[in-house]
Amino acid sequence: MWLGPEEVLVANALWVTERANPFFVLQRRRGHGKGGGLTGLLVGTLDVVLDSSARVAPYRILHQTQDSQVYWTVACGSSRKEITKHWEWLENNLLQTLSIFDTEEDITTFVKGKIHGIIAEENKNLQPQGDEDPGKFKEAELKMRKQFGMPEGEKLVNYYSCSYWKGRVPRQGWLYLTVNHLCFYSFLLGKEVSLVVQWVDVTRLEKNATLLFPESIRVDTRDQELFFSMFLNISETFKLMEQLANLAMRQLLDSEGFLEDKALPRPPRPHSNISALKRDLDARAKNECYCATFRLPGDERLDGHTGCTLWTPFNKLHIPGQMFISSNYICFASKEEDACHLIIPLREVTIVEKADSSSVLPSPLSISTKSKMTFLFANLKDRDFLVQRISDFLQKMPSKPPGNSRAGRKASIVDSAPESSPALQEVSEQPASPTSPLGGLQGSHAQEAPTASQGLLKLFQRNTSMEDLGAKGAKEKMKEESWHIHFFEYGRGMCMYRTAMTRELVLKGIPESLRGELWLLFSGAWNEMVTHPGYYAELVEKSTGKYSLATEEIERDLHRSMPEHPAFQNELGIAALRRVLTAYAFRNPTIGYCQAMNIVTSVLLLYGSEEEAFWLLVALCERMLPDYYNTRVVGALVDQGIFEELTRDFLPQLSEKMQDLGVIPSISLSWFLTLFLSVMPFESAAVIVDCFFYEGIKVILQVALAILDANMEQLLGCSDEGEAMTVLGRYLDNVVNKQSVSPPIPHLHALLTSGDDPPEEVDIFDLLKVSYEKFSSLRAEDIEQMRFKQRLKVIQSLEDTAKRSVVRAIPGDIGFSIEELEDLYMVFKAKQLASQYWGSSRPAAVRRDPSLPYLEQYRIDTNQFQELFASLTPWACGSHTSVLAGRMFRLLDENKDSLINFKEFVTGISRMYHGDLTEKLKVLYKLHLPPALSPEEAESALEATHYFTENSSSEEALQQEEQEGAGNDVQEKRREEKGTSPPDYRHYLRMWAKEKEVQKETIKDLPKMNQEQFIELCKTLYNMFSEDPMEQDLYHAIATVASLLLRIGEVGRRFSAWSGRESRDSAPEEGEPPAPHPPQDVAQELQPPAAGDPQAKAGGDTHLGKAPQESQVVGEGGGGEGRGSPPQPLSDDETKDDMSMSSYSVVSTGSLQCEDLADDTVLVGGEAHSPVATTHSGGAVDTDWCISFEQILASILTESVLVNFFEKRVDIGLKIKDQRKVERQFSTSSDHEQSAVLG
Repeated sequence: MWLGPEEVLVANALWVTERANPFFVLQRRRGHGKGGGLTGLLVGTLDVVLDSSARVAPYRILHQTQDSQVYWTVACGSSRKEITKHWEWLENNLLQTLSIFDTEEDITTFVKGKIHGIIAEENKNLQPQGDEDPGKFKEAELKMRKQFGMPEGEKLVNYYSCSYWKGRVPRQGWLYLTVNHLCFYSFLLGKEVSLVVQWVDVTRLEKNATLLFPESIRVDTRDQELFFSMFLNISETFKLMEQLANLAMRQLLDSEGFLEDKALPRPPRPHSNISALKRDLDARAKNECYCATFRLPGDERLDGHTGCTLWTPFNKLHIPGQMFISSNYICFASKEEDACHLIIPLREVTIVEKADSSSVLPSPLSISTKSKMTFLFANLKDRDFLVQRISDFLQKMPSKPPGNSRAGRKASIVDSAPESSPALQEVSEQPASPTSPLGGLQGSHAQEAPTASQGLLKLFQRNTSMEDLGAKGAKEKMKEESWHIHFFEYGRGMCMYRTAMTRELVLKGIPESLRGELWLLFSGAWNEMVTHPGYYAELVEKSTGKYSLATEEIERDLHRSMPEHPAFQNELGIAALRRVLTAYAFRNPTIGYCQAMNIVTSVLLLYGSEEEAFWLLVALCERMLPDYYNTRVVGALVDQGIFEELTRDFLPQLSEKMQDLGVIPSISLSWFLTLFLSVMPFESAAVIVDCFFYEGIKVILQVALAILDANMEQLLGCSDEGEAMTVLGRYLDNVVNKQSVSPPIPHLHALLTSGDDPPEEVDIFDLLKVSYEKFSSLRAEDIEQMRFKQRLKVIQSLEDTAKRSVVRAIPGDIGFSIEELEDLYMVFKAKQLASQYWGSSRPAAVRRDPSLPYLEQYRIDTNQFQELFASLTPWACGSHTSVLAGRMFRLLDENKDSLINFKEFVTGISRMYHGDLTEKLKVLYKLHLPPALSPEEAESALEATHYFTENSSSEEALQQEEQEGAGNDVQEKRREEKGTSPPDYRHYLRMWAKEKEVQKETIKDLPKMNQEQFIELCKTLYNMFSEDPMEQDLYHAIATVASLLLRIGEVGRRFSAWSGRESRDSAPEEGEPPAPHPPQDVAQELQPPAAGDPQAKAGGDTHLGKAPQESQVVGEGGGGEGRGSPPQPLSDDETKDDMSMSSYSVVSTGSLQCEDLADDTVLVGGEAHSPVATTHSGGAVDTDWCISFEQILASILTESVLVNFFEKRVDIGLKIKDQRKVERQFSTSSDHEQSAVLG
């Protein structure tokens, strides 16, 4: 066992050295083993006599450096075998590393740290006895949270002792693997190393061994490469890292699927130091492997597995292997890969019984099925428990089989499925040809129910008998006979024994009469079909008549799906194809419809009914070709990467040429997405599909490699991509199936690529044979491993493309460089992703739809924006920052959906960083007007909002009327010339005109600011200067400016009131036209004039007809005196006018009482021309007081210190860097203190 290093002063007393190297010594205690003499006898006696707690192990390992006399114990052992194991581990893992260190002190420190780490990890893995609390793990989780500033929502999965290589020096420490992060911490010799990597940022993860790094794990992100080594169990660690990185990629690929996946089950009572998450991830990995191996539905859950033997009657042997039991299936896989696979659906099981044990057949278990097959398992370790579990699952099975049994072509398959309607069965039994009226008849049923209960091929090729086909017919008959013999020996249906013989028969080609049935069995689609009776018909009914983008694309592609085949030259085939594709798009909206699905589905319909084709499509899209048919064809790109890698391994001389020509991306997508159906004659490609349903993607990769290999010489001589594509195209066009009994169908691709001297024909069976002979070393497990590696690359590459697209969508005048925009995008994206994995309760922010345009995929809500704003804003306002952030968010959220995208976010940040003084002040000014200013922050904002919206809408209406009036004559003339033109054009033109007008916003377009809003602006400025080096000068300057602006506003108020009286007295009684702008009447009546007219200046013109009402409002607000009396001041502003305001507190509290506005001023709008305004007798904010942006700008320009403050440039790069360091430390679900800034 490993020991905590302790100092040993006399190393050789009572011990004999047996092995040594420059850093370690293996010793045996005298008195043990052979020899030892008198001393050995004495020592042995001493050890025996002494109390057991004081006994010394007979073997030990010491650590020593060359020039030091001090030794350290690192391990001891009770046997030579145990100590040799430790010695070999030290030699293999540490010797090479220790030679790198410069000083002996460093060597000793590293060894001690490493041994302590190993001991801690061994203790962690020991199973606690009884109900012992898994304290070690909880302690590690708390330590992780504290060390890296993680919130409660971040769960630790496991932790490992290892070394991180910083340069050429390893740092011993602890690696923490959490659901969303990889963290490492080390503290040695006063040097601290702290790393945090998000799984979503990992671009490469692999296990490798080099001369420099002993067996290690490499983790790459976009900007760093990390190496970790010296794990006690490197395979377990790497497997867990793979799973966590895979979950993260799923999050980037499909947000909704990730959220469903995220709820990991928790066991009720943890029973070990390994976390519940770790156990769950292990169980999930086993479950995924189980479902993939036996092609079971994705929601099947593995209950357990055990070793056993299976009696195989066809060769009279007991085959060793593993039995797997889940809620709906019993499966068996032999230890030898091809010996035997078996799937027994529990819905088929009739009897489970324990047979009598014997020496030949210990613990046998017999399982009988409805199809009269009996399976005999033996050598079961815990048979009674197993039988109990099976009986429990059987009790949960539905008592009645779904649907009615079929008497059609699947007579020998016991499973049942729903029948088609009688009317349609009658139709399907008649011979059909492209010219028969059947198409029209079927069209009437097209939107009601499935077309036929059998494949379209049978409907269109019943005329020719096997005898008429001669040798081809005889060959087909032999194939059918071979399969029937196979069914007799190995069983038919789901419970068939699947052996090497089954594969041989598949490779020889499945006869057309059995193709649909065997595709359903081998793909696992049959299981889903019989367990979901009526599901397809229900989907067809629901999706009929529904319109979506998917249905539009389906309609466009319907007539491009195998147009050369007679089955799709009439409405019968087209209608069936439409229904299957639409039903699937309705079932799985995340995929919807993708090009190439039409070609694959049309072939499925040739060999099966609509319902069967639908379930085969489900198996293809959701299990056999994962992520192939989503909007970004990620799965196909992943397998393209695998194909490139395999080309490098198997065809190295061709690989470089293919890379130079850029051919692989062009060919692989069309080959893989359509399973060669679009590039090869149909009869030949169907044989590849046969093998694909049995073997999976492995066959497609093998055939692709065989095609390149066959054309190697010609490809090496190609000079460009076009030439290479022509070579491959012509080769594929001439891959023929000489055994096909179907009449030859002209291949459109072949017609386009045929040349003067067509190449030799290649038999598809020869091509398959070569592919298996040369490339059969491919294994399904290896492909899955490669898929993981490529998925990291592909998804991160797509994320980079998205980033570039979003950055390109940002206008050029935004002010930030491309690098800054990319950095901002990464910070913005990280903030949105954090809401997903730290359990945000805000679903709107969490949902990310990858089908949206890149710009709309990542959006943040107000809380996330506030966190980003606080770390990125150049206007730090202390505790007031969150208030300012909230206002900025409301200003940017133009569509009022409480979310902003990256473009809106950058626009807001840019306004604070770029532009001149006027632009920056304009932003600050807008932040204190509605909609940025919320009613909670300033009660009067409600009234102001009402005024501004009314006023602006009336102005827009007026402008529109003027535009319409001006353009009336022209439009009348056009109508006379061209008839009636669509009214929509005018609407769009107006919208575009409005957009342009918004962009040309000038200072004069900004509405005026009332007293309440001005106070909020002063408050913001006061907070903004609190951390500036010129703090005192800025305070004094803003006090001076505020004082000046208060006086300007007061003068404006008085002038407004005076001009109101004057205009009222001078208004003629006869009733002149009341106003030049009639649409503004209502708005002006509801609100005081001076506070709202954007165009009014202090001292500008007033509208004559409004004078009496304006005077009335002001007079009543002043305390209820007569109409002609001057307004009374509502605060002591007048007494302050002559005083110098030296501090902000004078402005905010001494001169203005704004806290009780709701109680002080109430404006009521009644009928037109009869406004009523009342105020309480107490002090209140003056609602007539107003200030314009020009006045604020002019006042600030008088103070150079304020001008310098706003014109000062701030580097956003530093702020982004700081934000990225701590972005993972801010949680949306818990408040916690930040730890020290991580390195």
